[in-house]
Amino acid sequence: MELRKILWATDLSANSEKALPFVESLSAKYQTEVHVLYVLEETGYFGSWYGEFDRSELDKMQQMERDKAEKRLDEICTSHLNSCPLYIRHTAIGDPSSEILKLIDNEKPDLVVITTKGRRDRFEFGSVAERVVKHSPYPVLTIPVSH
Repeated sequence: MELRKILWATDLSANSEKALPFVESLSAKYQTEVHVLYVLEETGYFGSWYGEFDRSELDKMQQMERDKAEKRLDEICTSHLNSCPLYIRHTAIGDPSSEILKLIDNEKPDLVVITTKGRRDRFEFGSVAERVVKHSPYPVLTIPVSH
C-alpha cells in the first residue's frame, strides 16, 4: 500500500488529539503530505425572540474562534508534525461532516484519519465520524476513544 496524502479531521479536542500518534507514525513511515482540517460550526442568526444580534458581533466571535484554532493548529504542527514533508492546514465554516466530505472530494487523500468521537459526542461512535465513514469514497481509519 502506498500513502502519499493523509487527511486528519480534528475538532481540536482531547479526544481528537488521540489520533495524533497514528498521523505522526504514518506520515513518518510513508513520508506523506498531511492535511489537517478544523471546521468551525456556523454561528446562526437566532431571530428576535432571543434578542437582537448584531451580525458584526457574531462575525467577530467567529474570527476569534478561527484565530484561536489557527494558533492551536500551528502548535500541533510545530510540536507533533515536524517530521511531515508537507503539512497543510485547512479551516472551514459549516457542518463538520459536510466540510470534511467536501475536502475529501477536493484533496482525494489516500487515507482519512478521524477519532470515533469528538468534543461533544456522548456515544461511542459520534455522528460526524459515522457520516464520514459511511460517505467517504476513500479509506477511513477510525481511532477509538473510550469514556
